[in-house]
Amino acid sequence: MKEKQGIKVVTDNRKARHDFHILETYEAGISLQGTEVKSLRGGKANLNDAYARIEDGEAFLYNMHISPYEQGNRFNHDPKRTRKLLMHKFEINKLYGTVREKGLTLVPLRVYFSKGKAKVELALAQGKKLYDKRQDMASKDARRDMDRALKDRQKD
Repeated sequence: MKEKQGIKVVTDNRKARHDFHILETYEAGISLQGTEVKSLRGGKANLNDAYARIEDGEAFLYNMHISPYEQGNRFNHDPKRTRKLLMHKFEINKLYGTVREKGLTLVPLRVYFSKGKAKVELALAQGKKLYDKRQDMASKDARRDMDRALKDRQKD
């Protein structure tokens, strides 16, 4: 787990920044069972293919995988169960209104502990087209080549 300014990052969703344009980010708490918290503290979580949805005025997180706790016996949880997100009602209503727009979705970017509480950073995102992904990869490669050339030049 990475730690910065009292925040312990459990897992990141690096693929989300590759596949989506991030428009806004929100912080939400997660409603967890006891063994899930212990697994998260051990860093046993995965956000690949996870997404959030708003149903009946409540926000839920789908497909987030939290591995069962090793010492958890029969009280362990289902690894991919739907988890409720804890947000203010006005935030949920605002998100519901914007998500209804074409092409917008809620994607979790990272899971972390802040002041002892498990939190999710949710992003309001728009899917990238294939040419956008190619363009981003090309600009990253160009930036990397320039940095490498500068570094080599400074060595001489």
